[in-house]
Amino acid sequence: MTEIKKAIIPVAGLGTRFLPLTKVLAKELLPLADSCMVNYVVSEVKSSDVNEIIFVLSEKKSIILDYFKKSSKIENILKSQEKQELLKELQEFEKEFEEISFSFVYQEKPKGDGDAILKCKNLIGKEPAGVLFGDDIFVSKIPVLAQLNQIFKTSEKLVIGLKKIAREKLSSYGVVEVEKIANRLYKIKEIVEKPKEISKAPSDLAICGRYIITPDVFSYLEKTPANEKGEIILAEALRAMLKDGKIIYGYEVDGEWLECGNKIEWLKSNLYLSLNHPKYGPILREAFKRYYDKSR
Repeated sequence: MTEIKKAIIPVAGLGTRFLPLTKVLAKELLPLADSCMVNYVVSEVKSSDVNEIIFVLSEKKSIILDYFKKSSKIENILKSQEKQELLKELQEFEKEFEEISFSFVYQEKPKGDGDAILKCKNLIGKEPAGVLFGDDIFVSKIPVLAQLNQIFKTSEKLVIGLKKIAREKLSSYGVVEVEKIANRLYKIKEIVEKPKEISKAPSDLAICGRYIITPDVFSYLEKTPANEKGEIILAEALRAMLKDGKIIYGYEVDGEWLECGNKIEWLKSNLYLSLNHPKYGPILREAFKRYYDKSR
């Protein structure tokens, strides 16, 4: 089990926090600088030497697959119009992902992250797999999935990506109680989902949308009851594993965590990536300074 070959990317959510944009466009295709959310996540998988991706889609989000497909029609139009620079840019993008095997399963109704992962049981089989949520983007020297994989290779245990956040924000996250083992590495003792009283939060370490799961997760998800909203929650399955004595590790990942779960976080992440873009950043920083000065 020491190598992960597959990654699950759940993208079936309704994206209600982005309405009315998400009436016509998948949230994961919203732009970040000159790319889009899901592009960053898939690039992280590829850079982690994992070449099989399983999308969990709703029927209205099949357009996400089209984004990564080769488009001969558009290429022919660009050729006929002699737009060589744009054609080269498109072909380079398509070539970047041609070694990735994309597959998908449908989640007919938004019944929670645990249900989304459970839909992938037959495609994952008895292998470990990465899980990456599409509205959590990372800028890091070593891809976050690759960081978690280093822990998995030596432990062969489920690994959760963690990030320290300000305590006043903990009520919006899954927070873990831990026992520190080494630098950045922890043994998970308990998971508290969105603690209502910040003073009772077990730590300042939040789950940051990255996991490497082991096959036994699926049997726990199958036994996890739906909550009052009719959702099966991954954290509840993980808590049941901990109660049964299963070992789960947490790793405090290295890198900038850019959240895109709501409009304001997406706008901040878009601004960060745009201003730091190697090609467009200097131009945008100058424009930003000019507009800011005019508004004062």
